[in-house]
Amino acid sequence: MIASMAAAPSSALAEPEAGKLTVPPGFHIAVYSDQVPSAREMAVGDDGTVYVGSMSAGKVYALSGMDANGRARSVRVIARGLRQPVGVAFRNGDLYISDTTRIVVLRDIGHHLDTPPKPEIVADGLPYRAGDHSWKFIAFGPDDRLYVPIGAPCNICDVGHAFGKLISMKPDGTDRRDEAWGIRNTVGFTWQPGTQNLWFTDNGRDMLGDDIPSDELNERTAPGQSFGYPYCHQGDLPDPQFGRQHTCSEFVPPALKLGAHVAALGLRFYEGSMFPPSYHGNILIAEHGSWNRSELSGYQVVSVHFGADGHPEKPEVLVSGFREDQDAWGRPADVQPLPDGSVLISDDTADAIYRLTYNGK
Repeated sequence: MIASMAAAPSSALAEPEAGKLTVPPGFHIAVYSDQVPSAREMAVGDDGTVYVGSMSAGKVYALSGMDANGRARSVRVIARGLRQPVGVAFRNGDLYISDTTRIVVLRDIGHHLDTPPKPEIVADGLPYRAGDHSWKFIAFGPDDRLYVPIGAPCNICDVGHAFGKLISMKPDGTDRRDEAWGIRNTVGFTWQPGTQNLWFTDNGRDMLGDDIPSDELNERTAPGQSFGYPYCHQGDLPDPQFGRQHTCSEFVPPALKLGAHVAALGLRFYEGSMFPPSYHGNILIAEHGSWNRSELSGYQVVSVHFGADGHPEKPEVLVSGFREDQDAWGRPADVQPLPDGSVLISDDTADAIYRLTYNGK
């Protein structure tokens, strides 16, 4: 599934309609902001400010405070004129932002929301080829290195080790390293508390029909592992064009198949105390939704529980209702737990961010 700029099925009015969303008993969801066009990845600053990247708007936003209705009090544009600044990552007061070929940083941004500094380039010349998957979800790992995906510039192609990988670098942009290979397009990754293993989503290729291949939830346990693209999909499906070059057994299989074309994007481990204990330690995943499947799939947020053996189990729907039959008005792109235990969900179609809470009533 290409998490792309291609038009997805949509209603005449793409606007936040939280009242149409369905959540489990005891949960509640409401609009946190409807002033964030093309909202994608989110990050939280030390003072609670929520930073949001965008896909098509070319802007980065800062959301501050919360009123009595649970909505953001202030929405500021803190950067503009960027190329698909999807990714945002906060570190030591600085906000790192992804561009298609570079990483920029806004220094000490929390103290300059009204007069944001000029973006400073910390990494330039990232691999780029005209095509798909040049946008970049970014995050700092427990090793204090910035992780950046280099997506495949195509639906399916063999580009060797130049693309289809995850790299890392020091905060100043130096010492770039290749961390993992065989990744078509990851738009979400995080580290598991306790193990510190890296978990990431990967979008499967298109044009093999409605039901294959599955999007993947992967676990990287050591640097340098390869996850199959373009030779093998979902761990057991050789590619019809490139599959004869390598066997699926040569690659790390997915920890969990998420379903064909669901477009699994942002994910986070839930470590808060607001939700019931059964959610603690789960992975929450935003499924952006299919754009070329004959019957829509995805368009929801799911929760993945880990069994007693430590393995992820079948996803359970946490938030649904972003579509009605074949008519989709919203597309979740990222999930971000807040310090109070609530969870924000970005929606780049309805230009909104929702806040998911639980009070048991």
